[in-house]
Amino acid sequence: MNNQKKNYALPIAMMFALFFMIAFVTGLQNPMGVIVKNQFGASNLLSQLGNFAIFIAYAFMGIPAGMLLSKIGYKKTALSAIAVGFVGVSITFLSGQVANFAVFLLGAFISGFSMTMLNVVVNPLLNGLGANEKKGNQLLQFGGTLNSTGATIVPVLVGYLMGNDPAARTIASANPALFLAMGIFVLAFLVLYFVRIPEPFISREKAAEKVKEKHSALSFRHFVFGMISIFIYVGVEVGIPNIANLYMTSPGEAGGLGFDPSIAGTVVGTYWFLMLVGRFTGGILGSKLSSKTMLTGVSLLALVFVTLAMFLPSETMINMPVFQSDISFGFAQVPVGIFFLVLVGLCTSVMWGSIFNLATSGLGKYTAAASGLFMVMVCGGGILPAIQGGVADAAGFINSYWIVFAGLAFILFYALAGHKNVNKNIPTV
Repeated sequence: MNNQKKNYALPIAMMFALFFMIAFVTGLQNPMGVIVKNQFGASNLLSQLGNFAIFIAYAFMGIPAGMLLSKIGYKKTALSAIAVGFVGVSITFLSGQVANFAVFLLGAFISGFSMTMLNVVVNPLLNGLGANEKKGNQLLQFGGTLNSTGATIVPVLVGYLMGNDPAARTIASANPALFLAMGIFVLAFLVLYFVRIPEPFISREKAAEKVKEKHSALSFRHFVFGMISIFIYVGVEVGIPNIANLYMTSPGEAGGLGFDPSIAGTVVGTYWFLMLVGRFTGGILGSKLSSKTMLTGVSLLALVFVTLAMFLPSETMINMPVFQSDISFGFAQVPVGIFFLVLVGLCTSVMWGSIFNLATSGLGKYTAAASGLFMVMVCGGGILPAIQGGVADAAGFINSYWIVFAGLAFILFYALAGHKNVNKNIPTV
């Protein structure tokens, strides 16, 4: 057993690095919403189209990525994903050179293909390398810590690059972040090329291809509910900071606060930093707490925080500790509601790993295909924030968080009852 763990150390570390890449590239769309709103005069709804494009790609690529994983394996799928990601970020860079919104959306869409393929690889692989459910969840939480590191850096970095001059808030101003992303892709490709990656479930699925299956991952009720939960979760996770960023930077419209983007960036970066803290803590506790217990606790706490954020008066200000661009902590004066929205990051931090762990539990040979189906539902990260942006246009930023509240209520249901496997009679070997 010790030799096995030693042999898996490098693949696990590589999956952690890919988790970082997923968050860094996806997280670019958060501050980009502020940029395109300024550069192209977009509404709150249209400002979320870049985010929508990167997540809607999951709906198109989720199932093909799962099929690709089953056919060519984890390593080749990951290498292909990295190459696609480099192309996507390069197009985003080009959109800044030609100042074209359509090209920007194309870059985000292609980047979304890459993120889908990478997620299809890293989640089932890390979960499968765990010796049991708790160990699988623990690896996913530690991987999520690196994911949150990338997500923390991006809004702070791009907010700093935008500066205080509204005229400088263009896609081109984010070039250093785009160059960094492209460099990470190149380095990851070279390293991964020489790393041996285990292929759990793949060989058994290839052997089973000759036999027509009577069942699929969709035959499992707990997996179907898990797909719905992940759709909602990603929408909640992304919608909270994205709409909060617009809320803080919008000058008066829909109840906007008119904050400087660099200050708003530190506040949003702190949300992702708290996700990092939560995932690291979840990784430590993952071997002691079940996914059900973890998901139930954080869902309840998140509902409390969002309720406080909506009902506490926006005139009440608080000096909130924030994560700054120089990798230090300072203070920003924000409405107390913003503070509680940021605290939700501690709760959303462990939801992904817990939901994925519960949803794929007991699937066996259906795991790789299930991972592809699961990734289709990540498109919720584009759809729900866009809906929330539309609600913000119509009813104000604060009222838009009722979308988040409803989503968290469903996740609580999944934690309490929806996760139970009632289809144990289906053979999975």
